[in-house]
Amino acid sequence: MKKPVLIVLLAAALILIVGQTAWAFSDTKQDPNADKIKALKEAGIISGEQQDLFNPTGKLTYSAGISMIVRGFELSLAHVQFIKAPEASDYYTNVKNDMWYSNAFVIAHHNGIEIPKDVKPEQIMTREEYAHYLFNAITSRGDFAFIEIYQTFDDESKVNEAYMNSIQKLLTTDIADMKGTNTFRPKDAITRSESAGWLYDGIEFVKKHTDTDSVPDQPAGASPLFDLQLSVKEVNADINEVTVKAQAPHPGYGIRISSIFFDEKGQAVIMVEPVQPDPNKMYPQVITEVQTVTYVSSKFKPVLPEEPAHTNDEAPAAPSLPAPSATSGMSIMN
Repeated sequence: MKKPVLIVLLAAALILIVGQTAWAFSDTKQDPNADKIKALKEAGIISGEQQDLFNPTGKLTYSAGISMIVRGFELSLAHVQFIKAPEASDYYTNVKNDMWYSNAFVIAHHNGIEIPKDVKPEQIMTREEYAHYLFNAITSRGDFAFIEIYQTFDDESKVNEAYMNSIQKLLTTDIADMKGTNTFRPKDAITRSESAGWLYDGIEFVKKHTDTDSVPDQPAGASPLFDLQLSVKEVNADINEVTVKAQAPHPGYGIRISSIFFDEKGQAVIMVEPVQPDPNKMYPQVITEVQTVTYVSSKFKPVLPEEPAHTNDEAPAAPSLPAPSATSGMSIMN
């Protein structure tokens, strides 16, 4: 009698293993985004609400939505220099510093994702809000070309004007769709399944449009960065946030602060250097804006190094930048 019982137990175990392999979560078997949810889970981008349940029809919270976007696009703080470790409370009034999602909100802020300062992490995210944050994340990864076609839909008058461009771009790229209804339902809560589907397609869009011909190496000694610009924003009475922007040949390049020199004129001279592209990756040939951030005492006036003088017969020289160093900016990820 023992052998038949053993066979039954083995069969049951095999069915369980096959079921776990076929679906990422036990409640996504019939979901239209089941394959995308599975791929995102395997990549460590999303997780369930409890044990093996994803709750695909559940409403997406800000804490879950911002976290999955940050992880999905591998956003970081590598391009930012800090004088102290950044905390969520530095940028948001209702986001605590010691929660599992705290770093994601900080990273999102420094990567151009336009989240309201008074957002509450448990707040439900609408379809138009998620579309906007998703598009912010996509454009943070490069300067992509989009077809300029305006798609009309029945409830477009309900869309927040600030979000319309993001929605239009997601519709024309088929990252988001209206399921043949011609209504976007901008004020409806986005479901966890929908958000996962859009995120997967957004990640694939970025991959597809960065897998192009490799870029020739930059001549030795020449900086790829040009058109440097500096802006200053007050953080408080003692500290100013300083942003340095530049143009780069493609989105593989970055920029970072190499050093800050305080001169006798009361100036903080911000020295920057290029971050070289990954030689094992390929990037689209599009001029891309890059930026880096640092914080300086309000006692000093932030400036960029002066360009060398030139005569009327000479073309202006490119800004002189130090050679790349082995150090890199702070990177904090969940």
